[in-house]
Amino acid sequence: MRAGGPGRPVLVVLRGLGLGDLLTVVPTLRGLRRTHPGHRVVLAAPAALAGLLPLIGAVDDLIDVSGTGPVPCREPDIAVNLHGAGPQSTSALLRTGPGRLLTHAHPLLPGVPGPPWDPGAHEVTRWCALLAWHGIPADPADLFLPVPPSSAAGHVVVHPGAAYPSRRWPPERFAEVIAALTRSGHRVLITGGPAERSLADKVAALAHAAGAPPQAGAAAVRPDGVPVPGVQVVAGDTDVAGLAGLVGAARLVICGDTGVAHLATALGTPSVVLFGPVSPALWGPPAGARHIALWAGRSGDPHGDAPDQGLLRIGVSDVVNAALGLLARGEANRPAGERVTMTPCEDGPLLVRGAFTIETQDGRTIDPGRSTVALCRCGRSGVKPFCDGSHKATGFRAPGGPAEDA
Repeated sequence: MRAGGPGRPVLVVLRGLGLGDLLTVVPTLRGLRRTHPGHRVVLAAPAALAGLLPLIGAVDDLIDVSGTGPVPCREPDIAVNLHGAGPQSTSALLRTGPGRLLTHAHPLLPGVPGPPWDPGAHEVTRWCALLAWHGIPADPADLFLPVPPSSAAGHVVVHPGAAYPSRRWPPERFAEVIAALTRSGHRVLITGGPAERSLADKVAALAHAAGAPPQAGAAAVRPDGVPVPGVQVVAGDTDVAGLAGLVGAARLVICGDTGVAHLATALGTPSVVLFGPVSPALWGPPAGARHIALWAGRSGDPHGDAPDQGLLRIGVSDVVNAALGLLARGEANRPAGERVTMTPCEDGPLLVRGAFTIETQDGRTIDPGRSTVALCRCGRSGVKPFCDGSHKATGFRAPGGPAEDA
């Protein structure tokens, strides 16, 4: 792809990694978009992640790149290295001939300016700090994605896979957790990619042997709307957008330190995440009541070929107790028989009516003071999260509205 010539200048971003890696740089991508609204933002990442771009809302195009490249883009106006510390990723972007390069400094590339790499930084704040060093603001809390539609609802997602064996909790233990959840009346969907189907089938078989019933359909519910307990394997059945739909519609996600954990964070779905050998201080969800990060306090090789010893210190009862606690908390906050309706006002606030709970990103509850509230959508309100009419003064236009469609 040639980036030079007439038309919009190109800003290319290298992040040739997986699902969780992409989700941790959502605040950075949005910061780039806000600072360079006239540029065409091109993400160099695996093609399988393209389904997330409409949810992120900061990227115009994706070029299929795994690892450090090569990056098929010539003479972009700006190139941004969100892939790693370098020098390979930095060199790959230098070969595109960018007008400006945003990256970390590396001793093997002394002529390339940038901040030093901090190995102790959380992955989300690391990339926002990179932009800040280069004079571009980005908010680490700007992680969240809109929940896509899904035909399933009210289930628990259990995702037993992970990129490396060192991060995979034993399938026998996942099966025991699933059996305990079904005994408590919860329906479980086991997710994974196509390569993880055999692992998901094994976990399901072990769960069935432990007493968990099979489930005929992902949307099975009783006439009163209560999900029917059971287990269903959906690993390999969805693309990344479909997986996002399942996670967004779930009552809870249980998984290891993998991309689905970051998807739960981004979609606001409560989660229990099993960490080891990497500390949650580096890759964990935001602190608060919505997510529980289990970690035995022992670090190890994140690319190891056997389950990490620290990960193995997390017991079945630890996971079951955390999961049932989050599920009970969610049930207590959802009054039976009462509907909540949300109405997006044209180029205005989001009206919410009914018995709802408003939580901050760190799990604190905000008292709405009434049964109908107007929530800010323009981002300029002085009384966030509530609307104060700022959208009128700023000329806010809602995405997909008449002005945009014209």
